[in-house]
Amino acid sequence: MIKKVAILTNGGDAPGLNAVIRAIVKTAENNGVECYGYIEGYQGLLKNNFIKLESKSTASGLLHRGGTIIGSSNSTNVFQYKVEENGKIEYKDLSDICVENVRKEGFDCIFTLGGDGTQKSARDLSLKGINVIGVPKTIDNDVAHTDITFGYNTAVAVATEALDRLHTTAESHHRVMVLEVMGRYAGWIALESAIAGGADVALIPEIPYDINKVAETITKRRDNGKKFSIVVVSEGAKPKDGEMVIKKVLEDGKGLDNVRLGGIGEQVAEQLEKMTGMISRTTVLGYVQRGGTPTPYDRVLSSKYGAKAMELALNGTFNVLVTLTNGRLNYVPIEDVIGKNKEIGARSGGTELTNIKTIKQTDDLIMVARNLGINLGD
Repeated sequence: MIKKVAILTNGGDAPGLNAVIRAIVKTAENNGVECYGYIEGYQGLLKNNFIKLESKSTASGLLHRGGTIIGSSNSTNVFQYKVEENGKIEYKDLSDICVENVRKEGFDCIFTLGGDGTQKSARDLSLKGINVIGVPKTIDNDVAHTDITFGYNTAVAVATEALDRLHTTAESHHRVMVLEVMGRYAGWIALESAIAGGADVALIPEIPYDINKVAETITKRRDNGKKFSIVVVSEGAKPKDGEMVIKKVLEDGKGLDNVRLGGIGEQVAEQLEKMTGMISRTTVLGYVQRGGTPTPYDRVLSSKYGAKAMELALNGTFNVLVTLTNGRLNYVPIEDVIGKNKEIGARSGGTELTNIKTIKQTDDLIMVARNLGINLGD
């Protein structure tokens, strides 16, 4: 019977993190289990830096709060940790320190709240004997084996509101308005917000686009009396026979996704302005999608995930990821989530070894978009 558990939130922040923490803490307290939180994700696990979480004090008033009260890290891979010795950068496997910290403190289970990279590291720790339970967090909605990740609904709502506002400006000034949204290697945010926001074009990573096809759609709209157009572009979208636009390559360490995407929206706007003769403007939502208050849907979903995660721990079901499939809570082995990468050491999306969930050509969203006349660039 478990007595003591810990939570870590890792990777980019997402609306609903605090709601998951709250649900885990409350469920733990109702079953006589002590709950703690590692500060700044895997960095806290490595440094053995944690606090006690209690619903009457440190974990109070969390349901509506964005961000995470215990902090997060998206630049820490404890299996290939970046250290500087004698003026040289080296990468060392410090995971055994994390294992020792968990055992020394007597934590029976670690809850890992994160996406693809976070769960890969969780799997790696489970192979070293640590009990882990993953909770699928990312606004990108790209974690395998679950219908939806918490934080995604809020991101789509923010993007949809932006499109509603851009519509009025586009119509008033007869312009092409391009909205660049997050999503990395998956186009869920772009496609769903395009449908919800009445966009005319949606460019996503899963369908390399032909800019000529996009220009034709906009020109045809203008010729038919529609003197404005709305285009949604996922940050990972790329033209046919082209590459994604990379804003910067980071140096956060090995085993991490060091590619920072950004700039595709501006590129598309410039091309469309030249090809159509219509003034085009770009809006990049960026971190606005990840911050702030979660929607009611995400609050409920996060609460479901958190309570289910603690329930699994109480039942002794470890090394799994909590999922929502066909409307019902479930779980799958964390090994099934992380893809073909069987080596020790985290990797992130965008590689042949990844198992991220992307949009398939047969997905309902694709069919709906086409039926509504949204140009997907092909």
